[in-house]
Amino acid sequence: MAAAENPKAEKKEMNKLLERKELALKVYKALSKAIPEPKAELHYGSVYELLTAVMLSAQATDKSVNAVTGELFRRASTPEKMLELGEESVRDIVKTVGLANTKAKHIIEAAEILVSEFGGRVPETIEDLVRLPGVGEKTAKVVLNVGFGKGVIAVDTHILRVAHRLGLSDAKTPSGVSKDLEEITPAEFIKNAHHYLLLHGRYTCKSQKPLCGDCPVAVLCRHYAEN
Repeated sequence: MAAAENPKAEKKEMNKLLERKELALKVYKALSKAIPEPKAELHYGSVYELLTAVMLSAQATDKSVNAVTGELFRRASTPEKMLELGEESVRDIVKTVGLANTKAKHIIEAAEILVSEFGGRVPETIEDLVRLPGVGEKTAKVVLNVGFGKGVIAVDTHILRVAHRLGLSDAKTPSGVSKDLEEITPAEFIKNAHHYLLLHGRYTCKSQKPLCGDCPVAVLCRHYAEN
């Protein structure tokens, strides 16, 4: 019998959702005090530059991306200028970033689509964004949230880890965790939720040696309680 047809199972799921919503509220309140000015650590000056920087950041550090985007965006700050710059020049500029050859190819292919289909503007829907080469759900949601202020939460390895440790989600995939987080995150925190969780995971709730003694949400953490 499906959960929707089983009153007890349905009530159990509803209670679980309410508990997670209460937990999420406490977590965001604590993180908002610990991280009063959450923001992207990638350098960019426009939504198109943000999109390009996030594309470059896949399997690379923000520091390595910032080291090359100053020169890249000085020479090509729009899709039109990126096409003029060309794939070879882009590849040469970003060569120190991991997977540079593939990323340079995707940047040019994405610029072609933006110019030919969107008038040189970055689209504001996830469906259109994921059509661009090198853009998956995570990149699209970063652009929508950070660039356009949409109420979506991109999930990377840091956020996946934090969500699991805190008990905010038990979903196994980034997409599943993203869906869970978007469902339980209060409206007042949805805009900054991505960066609260990301920065907390990057600097405090680390993969190998989490700094539980310095953690502002340790008293709320399932992982901390179990260990």
